[in-house]
Amino acid sequence: MRSPIAPRALRLAALALAALAPAAPAALRAQPAKPAPPRATEVYAIRYGTLRAFPVAGLVAGADTARRADIALMVWLIRRPDGRNVLVDAGFYREKFMARWKPADYRRPSEAVRAVGLRPEDVTDVVVTHVHWDHLDGADLFPNARLWIQRDEYAHHVDSTGRARDRTIDSLDADMLARLQRAGRVRLVEGDGREILPGLTVHTGGKHTFASQYAAVRTAAGTVVVASDNAYLYENLATRTPIAQTLDSASNRRAQERMLRLAGSPRLVVPGHDPAVFVRFPKPGNGVARIQ
Repeated sequence: MRSPIAPRALRLAALALAALAPAAPAALRAQPAKPAPPRATEVYAIRYGTLRAFPVAGLVAGADTARRADIALMVWLIRRPDGRNVLVDAGFYREKFMARWKPADYRRPSEAVRAVGLRPEDVTDVVVTHVHWDHLDGADLFPNARLWIQRDEYAHHVDSTGRARDRTIDSLDADMLARLQRAGRVRLVEGDGREILPGLTVHTGGKHTFASQYAAVRTAAGTVVVASDNAYLYENLATRTPIAQTLDSASNRRAQERMLRLAGSPRLVVPGHDPAVFVRFPKPGNGVARIQ
Protein backbone atom coordinates (compact mmCIF):
# COMPACT_ATOMS: atom_id res chain seq x y z
CA MET A 1 0.00 0.00 0.00
CA ARG A 2 1.35 3.43 -1.02
CA SER A 3 1.95 6.09 1.52
CA PRO A 4 -0.56 8.98 1.40
CA ILE A 5 0.81 12.17 -0.23
CA ALA A 6 1.57 14.86 2.28
CA PRO A 7 -0.76 17.90 2.20
CA ARG A 8 2.20 20.22 1.54
CA ALA A 9 3.15 18.22 -1.54
CA LEU A 10 -0.42 18.42 -2.83
CA ARG A 11 -0.40 22.21 -2.51
CA LEU A 12 2.91 22.47 -4.37
CA ALA A 13 1.61 20.28 -7.18
CA ALA A 14 -1.52 22.41 -7.54
CA LEU A 15 0.57 25.58 -7.77
CA ALA A 16 2.78 24.04 -10.43
CA LEU A 17 -0.22 23.02 -12.53
CA ALA A 18 -1.70 26.51 -12.23
CA ALA A 19 1.53 28.06 -13.47
CA LEU A 20 1.48 25.80 -16.55
CA ALA A 21 -2.17 26.54 -17.40
CA PRO A 22 -2.68 28.84 -20.42
CA ALA A 23 -3.70 32.43 -19.77
CA ALA A 24 -7.36 33.30 -20.18
CA PRO A 25 -8.27 34.41 -23.70
CA ALA A 26 -7.96 38.16 -24.26
CA ALA A 27 -11.70 38.47 -24.82
CA LEU A 28 -12.34 37.08 -21.32
CA ARG A 29 -9.93 39.39 -19.55
CA ALA A 30 -11.26 42.40 -17.75
CA GLN A 31 -11.82 45.32 -20.13
CA PRO A 32 -11.64 48.95 -19.03
CA ALA A 33 -15.12 50.26 -18.43
CA LYS A 34 -16.36 53.06 -20.65
CA PRO A 35 -17.22 56.24 -18.76
CA ALA A 36 -20.94 56.60 -18.17
CA PRO A 37 -22.65 59.29 -20.28
CA PRO A 38 -23.11 62.54 -18.36
CA ARG A 39 -26.56 63.58 -17.17
CA ALA A 40 -26.32 66.83 -19.13
CA THR A 41 -24.22 67.98 -22.07
CA GLU A 42 -20.65 68.86 -21.11
CA VAL A 43 -18.08 70.79 -23.17
CA TYR A 44 -14.31 70.47 -22.70
CA ALA A 45 -11.26 72.05 -24.27
CA ILE A 46 -8.46 69.48 -24.54
CA ARG A 47 -4.91 70.69 -25.13
CA TYR A 48 -2.62 68.48 -27.16
CA GLY A 49 0.36 70.78 -27.69
CA THR A 50 1.84 74.28 -27.92
CA LEU A 51 3.36 76.38 -30.68
CA ARG A 52 6.08 78.52 -29.14
CA ALA A 53 6.64 82.21 -29.93
CA PHE A 54 3.96 82.43 -32.61
CA PRO A 55 3.65 85.88 -34.27
CA VAL A 56 0.53 87.58 -32.90
CA ALA A 57 0.23 89.53 -36.15
CA GLY A 58 -0.77 86.23 -37.72
CA LEU A 59 -3.73 86.02 -35.33
CA VAL A 60 -4.97 89.55 -34.64
CA ALA A 61 -5.35 91.94 -37.56
CA GLY A 62 -3.06 94.93 -37.19
CA ALA A 63 -1.10 93.59 -34.21
CA ASP A 64 2.51 94.67 -33.64
CA THR A 65 4.69 92.46 -35.82
CA ALA A 66 7.22 92.14 -32.99
CA ARG A 67 4.75 90.50 -30.62
CA ARG A 68 5.14 86.78 -30.00
CA ALA A 69 3.05 84.42 -27.86
CA ASP A 70 2.88 80.73 -27.07
CA ILE A 71 -0.43 79.46 -28.42
CA ALA A 72 -2.39 76.36 -27.49
CA LEU A 73 -3.26 73.51 -29.82
CA MET A 74 -6.72 72.28 -28.87
CA VAL A 75 -9.62 70.06 -29.75
CA TRP A 76 -13.00 70.38 -28.07
CA LEU A 77 -15.15 67.58 -26.74
CA ILE A 78 -18.93 67.64 -26.42
CA ARG A 79 -20.06 64.79 -24.15
CA ARG A 80 -23.77 64.21 -24.55
CA PRO A 81 -26.27 62.41 -22.32
CA ASP A 82 -27.26 60.20 -25.27
CA GLY A 83 -23.77 58.67 -25.20
CA ARG A 84 -22.39 60.46 -28.25
CA ASN A 85 -18.90 61.93 -27.88
CA VAL A 86 -18.46 64.73 -30.39
CA LEU A 87 -15.10 66.33 -31.12
CA VAL A 88 -14.94 69.76 -32.65
CA ASP A 89 -11.84 69.45 -34.85
CA ALA A 90 -9.28 66.67 -34.68
CA GLY A 91 -5.83 68.25 -34.48
CA PHE A 92 -2.88 66.82 -36.43
CA TYR A 93 -0.33 64.04 -36.27
CA ARG A 94 1.33 63.47 -39.65
CA GLU A 95 5.11 63.65 -39.62
CA LYS A 96 5.39 66.44 -42.20
CA PHE A 97 3.51 68.81 -39.86
CA MET A 98 5.43 67.65 -36.82
CA ALA A 99 8.73 68.29 -38.59
CA ARG A 100 7.74 71.73 -39.83
CA TRP A 101 6.03 73.14 -36.75
CA LYS A 102 7.83 71.27 -33.94
CA PRO A 103 5.04 71.52 -31.35
CA ALA A 104 6.02 71.48 -27.69
CA ASP A 105 4.33 69.31 -25.04
CA TYR A 106 2.73 67.36 -27.85
CA ARG A 107 0.51 64.28 -27.58
CA ARG A 108 -1.56 62.85 -30.38
CA PRO A 109 -5.16 64.05 -30.21
CA SER A 110 -6.22 60.40 -30.03
CA GLU A 111 -4.15 60.11 -26.86
CA ALA A 112 -5.17 63.50 -25.49
CA VAL A 113 -8.82 62.42 -25.26
CA ARG A 114 -7.80 59.74 -22.77
CA ALA A 115 -7.41 62.56 -20.24
CA VAL A 116 -11.23 62.66 -20.08
CA GLY A 117 -11.55 58.88 -19.98
CA LEU A 118 -12.22 58.27 -23.67
CA ARG A 119 -10.55 55.95 -26.15
CA PRO A 120 -10.23 57.04 -29.78
CA GLU A 121 -12.90 54.45 -30.66
CA ASP A 122 -15.36 56.16 -28.30
CA VAL A 123 -15.51 59.33 -30.42
CA THR A 124 -18.70 59.14 -32.47
CA ASP A 125 -18.54 62.40 -34.42
CA VAL A 126 -16.02 65.03 -35.51
CA VAL A 127 -17.20 68.50 -36.49
CA VAL A 128 -14.57 69.81 -38.92
CA THR A 129 -14.66 73.58 -38.65
CA HIS A 130 -12.32 74.04 -41.62
CA VAL A 131 -9.71 72.22 -43.68
CA HIS A 132 -6.46 73.59 -42.23
CA TRP A 133 -3.97 70.89 -41.28
CA ASP A 134 -4.04 71.56 -37.53
CA HIS A 135 -7.81 71.03 -37.38
CA LEU A 136 -8.49 68.34 -39.99
CA ASP A 137 -5.38 66.15 -40.16
CA GLY A 138 -6.21 63.95 -37.15
CA ALA A 139 -9.71 63.00 -38.32
CA ASP A 140 -8.65 59.46 -39.26
CA LEU A 141 -7.31 58.83 -35.75
CA PHE A 142 -10.92 58.24 -34.64
CA PRO A 143 -12.03 55.06 -36.44
CA ASN A 144 -15.72 55.13 -35.54
CA ALA A 145 -16.41 58.83 -36.04
CA ARG A 146 -18.48 60.39 -38.77
CA LEU A 147 -17.33 63.81 -39.95
CA TRP A 148 -19.45 66.93 -40.33
CA ILE A 149 -18.14 69.58 -42.73
CA GLN A 150 -19.79 72.29 -44.76
CA ARG A 151 -20.64 71.09 -48.27
CA ASP A 152 -19.19 74.29 -49.75
CA GLU A 153 -15.97 73.86 -47.76
CA TYR A 154 -15.55 70.31 -49.02
CA ALA A 155 -16.42 71.07 -52.65
CA HIS A 156 -14.16 74.11 -52.79
CA HIS A 157 -11.10 72.23 -51.54
CA VAL A 158 -11.38 68.58 -52.66
CA ASP A 159 -12.15 67.21 -56.12
CA SER A 160 -13.83 63.89 -56.94
CA THR A 161 -10.49 62.05 -57.05
CA GLY A 162 -9.29 63.34 -53.68
CA ARG A 163 -6.92 65.95 -55.08
CA ALA A 164 -6.62 69.36 -53.47
CA ARG A 165 -8.36 72.11 -55.45
CA ASP A 166 -6.86 74.89 -53.32
CA ARG A 167 -3.56 75.24 -51.47
CA THR A 168 -5.52 75.95 -48.28
CA ILE A 169 -5.83 72.19 -47.78
CA ASP A 170 -2.80 69.91 -47.67
CA SER A 171 -2.75 67.20 -50.34
CA LEU A 172 -2.51 64.42 -47.74
CA ASP A 173 -5.54 65.74 -45.90
CA ALA A 174 -7.51 66.16 -49.13
CA ASP A 175 -6.85 62.51 -49.97
CA MET A 176 -7.77 61.41 -46.45
CA LEU A 177 -11.01 63.40 -46.49
CA ALA A 178 -12.00 61.92 -49.85
CA ARG A 179 -11.28 58.39 -48.58
CA LEU A 180 -13.53 58.96 -45.58
CA GLN A 181 -16.20 60.36 -47.90
CA ARG A 182 -16.07 57.23 -50.08
CA ALA A 183 -16.36 55.12 -46.93
CA GLY A 184 -19.63 56.87 -46.09
CA ARG A 185 -18.26 58.63 -43.03
CA VAL A 186 -18.63 62.27 -44.14
CA ARG A 187 -21.81 64.30 -43.69
CA LEU A 188 -21.99 67.47 -45.79
CA VAL A 189 -23.74 70.31 -43.97
CA GLU A 190 -25.96 72.54 -46.05
CA GLY A 191 -25.09 76.04 -44.90
CA ASP A 192 -25.64 78.25 -41.90
CA GLY A 193 -27.59 77.60 -38.72
CA ARG A 194 -27.97 73.84 -39.12
CA GLU A 195 -28.74 71.69 -36.09
CA ILE A 196 -26.70 68.58 -36.87
CA LEU A 197 -27.52 66.86 -33.56
CA PRO A 198 -30.09 67.89 -30.96
CA GLY A 199 -28.72 70.98 -29.20
CA LEU A 200 -25.66 71.23 -31.49
CA THR A 201 -25.86 73.84 -34.25
CA VAL A 202 -23.18 74.92 -36.71
CA HIS A 203 -22.88 78.42 -38.14
CA THR A 204 -20.93 79.96 -40.99
CA GLY A 205 -19.73 83.47 -41.73
CA GLY A 206 -16.31 83.57 -40.08
CA LYS A 207 -14.61 83.27 -43.49
CA HIS A 208 -11.36 81.94 -42.04
CA THR A 209 -11.51 79.62 -45.04
CA PHE A 210 -14.01 79.42 -47.89
CA ALA A 211 -16.84 78.08 -45.70
CA SER A 212 -15.46 77.71 -42.20
CA GLN A 213 -17.98 76.97 -39.46
CA TYR A 214 -18.24 77.21 -35.69
CA ALA A 215 -20.39 75.30 -33.22
CA ALA A 216 -23.00 76.38 -30.67
CA VAL A 217 -23.87 73.85 -27.96
CA ARG A 218 -26.77 74.04 -25.51
CA THR A 219 -25.70 73.14 -21.96
CA ALA A 220 -27.16 73.56 -18.49
CA ALA A 221 -24.87 76.57 -18.02
CA GLY A 222 -26.04 78.21 -21.24
CA THR A 223 -24.98 78.04 -24.88
CA VAL A 224 -21.27 77.42 -25.37
CA VAL A 225 -19.80 78.63 -28.67
CA VAL A 226 -16.69 76.86 -29.93
CA ALA A 227 -15.22 79.48 -32.26
CA SER A 228 -12.24 77.47 -33.48
CA ASP A 229 -10.15 79.72 -35.74
CA ASN A 230 -12.99 82.10 -36.52
CA ALA A 231 -11.69 83.83 -33.35
CA TYR A 232 -8.13 82.87 -32.47
CA LEU A 233 -7.75 84.68 -29.15
CA TYR A 234 -9.82 86.35 -26.45
CA GLU A 235 -8.19 89.53 -27.74
CA ASN A 236 -10.11 89.23 -31.02
CA LEU A 237 -13.39 89.02 -29.12
CA ALA A 238 -12.63 91.67 -26.49
CA THR A 239 -11.46 94.30 -29.00
CA ARG A 240 -13.85 93.26 -31.81
CA THR A 241 -10.77 92.82 -34.02
CA PRO A 242 -11.00 90.38 -36.92
CA ILE A 243 -8.55 87.56 -37.23
CA ALA A 244 -5.51 88.22 -39.39
CA GLN A 245 -6.15 85.19 -41.63
CA THR A 246 -9.59 85.71 -43.10
CA LEU A 247 -11.03 86.01 -46.59
CA ASP A 248 -13.40 88.78 -45.43
CA SER A 249 -12.59 90.90 -42.38
CA ALA A 250 -16.06 92.44 -42.18
CA SER A 251 -17.71 89.03 -42.28
CA ASN A 252 -15.37 87.74 -39.61
CA ARG A 253 -16.15 90.67 -37.34
CA ARG A 254 -19.89 90.08 -37.79
CA ALA A 255 -19.43 86.39 -37.00
CA GLN A 256 -17.64 87.20 -33.75
CA GLU A 257 -20.42 89.60 -32.75
CA ARG A 258 -22.92 86.85 -33.51
CA MET A 259 -20.98 84.37 -31.37
CA LEU A 260 -21.28 86.75 -28.42
CA ARG A 261 -25.05 87.02 -28.98
CA LEU A 262 -25.47 83.25 -29.31
CA ALA A 263 -23.53 82.42 -26.16
CA GLY A 264 -25.15 82.18 -22.75
CA SER A 265 -22.58 84.77 -21.65
CA PRO A 266 -19.42 86.23 -23.23
CA ARG A 267 -17.27 83.91 -21.12
CA LEU A 268 -18.79 80.92 -22.93
CA VAL A 269 -17.28 81.85 -26.30
CA VAL A 270 -14.15 79.70 -26.62
CA PRO A 271 -11.44 80.93 -29.03
CA GLY A 272 -9.35 78.55 -31.08
CA HIS A 273 -5.79 78.96 -29.79
CA ASP A 274 -5.74 80.99 -26.59
CA PRO A 275 -3.93 79.28 -23.69
CA ALA A 276 -5.91 81.52 -21.34
CA VAL A 277 -8.82 79.08 -21.82
CA PHE A 278 -7.05 76.82 -19.31
CA VAL A 279 -6.63 79.71 -16.88
CA ARG A 280 -10.23 80.85 -17.06
CA PHE A 281 -11.44 77.26 -16.77
CA PRO A 282 -8.77 75.57 -14.63
CA LYS A 283 -10.67 72.40 -13.76
CA PRO A 284 -10.20 69.48 -14.01
CA GLY A 285 -6.64 70.36 -15.12
CA ASN A 286 -3.93 68.29 -16.82
CA GLY A 287 -4.57 70.01 -20.15
CA VAL A 288 -8.36 69.78 -19.84
CA ALA A 289 -10.75 72.68 -19.23
CA ARG A 290 -14.43 72.13 -18.57
CA ILE A 291 -16.32 75.03 -20.15
CA GLN A 292 -19.13 75.51 -17.65
